[in-house]
Amino acid sequence: MNKRVFAIGAHPDDIEFGMSGTLFLLRAAGWEIHYMNLADGCCGSMDHGRAETAAIRLKEAQTAAGHLGAHFHPPLVPDLEIFYERGLLAKVASVLRAVAPDVLLVPSPEDYMEDHMNTCRLAVTAAFCRGMINFPVEPNRPTFTNDIVIYHAQPHGNKDMLNRFVMPDFMIDIEGVIGDKAEMLAAHESQKVWLDKSQGMNAYLEIMRSFAREVGQHASRACAFAEGWRRHNPLGLCNPEARPMETALERLLRTPADA
Repeated sequence: MNKRVFAIGAHPDDIEFGMSGTLFLLRAAGWEIHYMNLADGCCGSMDHGRAETAAIRLKEAQTAAGHLGAHFHPPLVPDLEIFYERGLLAKVASVLRAVAPDVLLVPSPEDYMEDHMNTCRLAVTAAFCRGMINFPVEPNRPTFTNDIVIYHAQPHGNKDMLNRFVMPDFMIDIEGVIGDKAEMLAAHESQKVWLDKSQGMNAYLEIMRSFAREVGQHASRACAFAEGWRRHNPLGLCNPEARPMETALERLLRTPADA
C-alpha cells in the first residue's frame, strides 16, 4: 500500500510556504497526500468582512490543494481561535483518525505567532491519542494504532519568536519543484494582497523563495532551494528507527553544513 502523509497548517498558505515542495516530491514517489489548515483565514483582509474573507480563502486553499492532488480537509475555527483546548483537540483528533497517516507534517513548536505553535501542539497530541478508546473525538471515529512519524517544518521565516535562526535536522532539496511550489502559493491571491497591506510583505512569491533559499544555503551540499525538517520525539508514536520521509526522498536528502 502507498504511504499516506497528512500536512496540517494553521492558516491558508502556511503549508505552501513551508511544506509543499516536500509534498510534491512525496506525491511523485507515490504517496497519498492530505491537506488541512486549522483556521479559515477570516481575518486576512482589509477589504472584506469575516464571512466573505473566509469564503474567498477557502476557495483559494481548495485550488492550492488541487495543484498538489491532495485530499482537502476543511478548516475548523476562525483565525486567532486556534487554542490548545479540549473541544478543538477532539475535532483535530477525529480528522486525524479518519486519515490515519503514516507521516504527519506540522508547524514548528516555536514560531512567530501563537496560531502556528498551537496548531503544532494540537496535531501532536491528536497523533499521540490516536489509539486511546477513552478519549472521545468529534465526530466519533474508530481509533487506530499504526506508527505515525511526525516532522516539524521550519518556522515562518526560519526564525523563532526571539528572531533566532532554527537549524533543521535535515533538508530536502526542492529545486526541481520550486515552480510547482510557487504556482501552488500563487493560488492564495487574497493573501498576497493582505500581506502587502498589513505586513509590508511585497513580492509574496519571492519571500517564499528567499526562505527556501536560506535553508538551502545551510546544507552540507548547497542547493538552490530547500525545505527543512526536524523529527519529533518518537515516544508513543513510532519505532525509534523509523525514517520514512528520509528513505522516500533519500536522493534529495541534505544534512546541515555544521552537522
